[in-house]
Amino acid sequence: MISKERAVELVNALLARELPTWEWARLIPELVVYAVEERSVGWLAYWTTPEAARDPARRGTLHGGPYLVDREDGSIHRVPGVDWHDDWEERYLRDVKGVRIPDPLAAEVRRLAASAGTAAAMQHLRKEAPRIGLQEARAYVTVVAEGNEPPEELAILTRKPRRWGEPDPIETVAGPVL
Repeated sequence: MISKERAVELVNALLARELPTWEWARLIPELVVYAVEERSVGWLAYWTTPEAARDPARRGTLHGGPYLVDREDGSIHRVPGVDWHDDWEERYLRDVKGVRIPDPLAAEVRRLAASAGTAAAMQHLRKEAPRIGLQEARAYVTVVAEGNEPPEELAILTRKPRRWGEPDPIETVAGPVL
């Protein structure tokens, strides 16, 4: 388990290591962590220059969002869009940690398959997830009707595609340390 203090140490060490490699580093001699939030998956560390850290009106992260220090292994991740997208923790668990998030359509499709039949379940699925083709819909309904979660290659077709204005993917920048 990574403590808040250890998370700050890890991010400060990363900033010290990375700053000299940044193109604009000659303009900014130092970076510091100015705020840390505990989240279910770890610690969000916000960073800026020491001058901006002392002046709340100038605070903000200079380069791509705060860093997340994973609570379990101390790995560090750049998390774009934290301030304006609520689903970043789910994206982190799915995309970085490999945790399967239950498909939100599966329960309704399962219920429809049992009560109204395969065709009704497929029709509902294709209405809710227009990217899924007829063959994929049949396979999806067959799997969930048996009480299973759909395989990832089918579940991904039920998720909305990334649109313009959505944050970039979460990027692992260091670690793990444990």
